[in-house]
Amino acid sequence: MAYVVNGTELDTDEQGYLVEPDFSDEVVHVIAAAEGLTLTDAHWTVVNYLRDEYREHGHTPNFRNMLKGLAEVMPGIDSKGLYDLFPIGPAKQGCKVAGLPQPLGKGGY
Repeated sequence: MAYVVNGTELDTDEQGYLVEPDFSDEVVHVIAAAEGLTLTDAHWTVVNYLRDEYREHGHTPNFRNMLKGLAEVMPGIDSKGLYDLFPIGPAKQGCKVAGLPQPLGKGGY
């Protein structure tokens, strides 16, 4: 599966995650549409948080750390709220929509 953004085909792995990160807003719109999501300001807050974490650490946080980190920028957010935004799983689907490679998935940290 590949996404076409502005006439350019982006390579993905077998689960639809980009092989190389793409930080353009256009890629978010294309992947969100493919995932059946209608983007809101809350989605963009999560996307920008995940992108910042990826840039700073080279990977994205697991769900628990993601929830803690987002609480600083989205007061009152809880796990249900994040699952309302990304029903397949905020840590994984959020990364996909953000145009990032598949999360490491080590868990426990």
